[in-house]
Amino acid sequence: MSKTSISKPSSFKKIALALALTFTLSSCGTDKIPFVEEKFSALAEYEKQKLDWSNCYDYFECAELRVPIDYSDLSVGTFRLSVLRASAKDQDKRKGSIVVNPGGPGGSGVDYAYNADYLFSPDITDVYDIVGFDPRGVAESEPINCFTPEELDANLASDSKPDNDAEIAASLEESEAFAAKCLENTEHLEHFTTMETARDMDILRAALGETKLNYVGKSYGTYLGTLYADLFPTNVGRFVLDGAVDPNISMKEQNLAQAIGFDKAIAAFIKDCLTQSECPFKGTQAEATQSMIATLQAAATSPLPQQTPEDGDDRLITESLILIGIASSLYDDVDGWPKLRQAFTESAQGFGDTFLQLADEYSGRNPDGTFRSNDFDSGAVIDCLDWRDRRTVDQYKADVQEFTEKAPVFGPYIAFSGMHCQFFPQPKTQRAPNTLIEIKTAPIIVIGTIRDPATPYVWSRSLAKIFTGSRLISLDADGHTGHGRGSACVDDAVDDYLLNGTLPPANMRCDLAGVSA
Repeated sequence: MSKTSISKPSSFKKIALALALTFTLSSCGTDKIPFVEEKFSALAEYEKQKLDWSNCYDYFECAELRVPIDYSDLSVGTFRLSVLRASAKDQDKRKGSIVVNPGGPGGSGVDYAYNADYLFSPDITDVYDIVGFDPRGVAESEPINCFTPEELDANLASDSKPDNDAEIAASLEESEAFAAKCLENTEHLEHFTTMETARDMDILRAALGETKLNYVGKSYGTYLGTLYADLFPTNVGRFVLDGAVDPNISMKEQNLAQAIGFDKAIAAFIKDCLTQSECPFKGTQAEATQSMIATLQAAATSPLPQQTPEDGDDRLITESLILIGIASSLYDDVDGWPKLRQAFTESAQGFGDTFLQLADEYSGRNPDGTFRSNDFDSGAVIDCLDWRDRRTVDQYKADVQEFTEKAPVFGPYIAFSGMHCQFFPQPKTQRAPNTLIEIKTAPIIVIGTIRDPATPYVWSRSLAKIFTGSRLISLDADGHTGHGRGSACVDDAVDDYLLNGTLPPANMRCDLAGVSA
């Protein structure tokens, strides 16, 4: 969902399920694919369409895929989805396609496939086409449009923790206004569900000429893969679901688990920090945690200035921006933790530059105030369409104490997540919790990182149980997701599976050094 503004809209699902990309594409300087209107009167005609590939971004191929807006009524019309392919380098040994999704909701599969050489080993990119598509509502695929850049800036910086009835009422009013903007600016808003995107992905499989779908989905991408497998179990090829989302828990359970996960990641960061000579915290773990909370509370009334602002950037670093920066840093302990140490060192000196840098990196904000994608808007809407939270405002208020007790740092901010969803339409395709018990497919791999702050390890264990014959790889590490993060144990097992169909041992455990006991 949105970034940290609790119910206007609230966004920690968005923070928790997104995966940062190495590079992001720009449409500037690239020829747009001309639109040729095609009329499809039957689903079989969508499934038989041929992708018209054209060269794009120097070394890639782009196309547009047509899918029904409404699968229950094809007369409503057609959505056009952007697709990018990094072709296998050794075409003589080509094995087929792997479709990828980076997470979100709101992450661009086109951007992700553009990073194919950074995502996979040469053994994979030599023989597989890596294909990414922007799901409906995302980036270049019929994008959901709600906030202007200026409105998004204001939302990201605004009060993210309503502390009394007046602030809750204000948040609800702004939530309703946000929903109204989305409905006014985006046609067919009720048809941007992950269930429909899963059906789109099967049309993509057919258009690629594949009898089975090979797929690597990370974070929220595991939820997309799970729904696909439930809808089309016989079409599942080699699936890798990394940093899993448990499809059988409510929005409240998701939010609470994620709050706890982020707080556990904070504890791991502090434990490591106290061993570092440049650590800004002193004393015990508990004292360091309280110092972190105090920094947030102080910024609620006295935001931090920038020490070296860019020309024209007079933003103050508010409590919400600090929290986004903290969350952003926890996705990757290698790069993020040093930045977080620097950020708290600066805040003790009265500045917030690194917090702002981390927050901008996560939100995709450019120096000129624009944003690289619409993932804020699309994430907020798609979450609501997928996971309706039916709690009342009074129930939200009552849950704050539980969130705060179990996750003192992140809990108070995440407690109201989802409250804005009451203002969005509820689609027919919305799933109820606890409805996916068993999915029978060809064996797949599920990867869970034991101290993942965003998608708790227990979710990967739960998902592995749902897929009959799946193999769970457990990575003993910090940070979000496991594949491509420095563990040869994980990466080699994934390569062997994708290349040869070889499953890893049952209950395989890895660490960054190799196979663990």
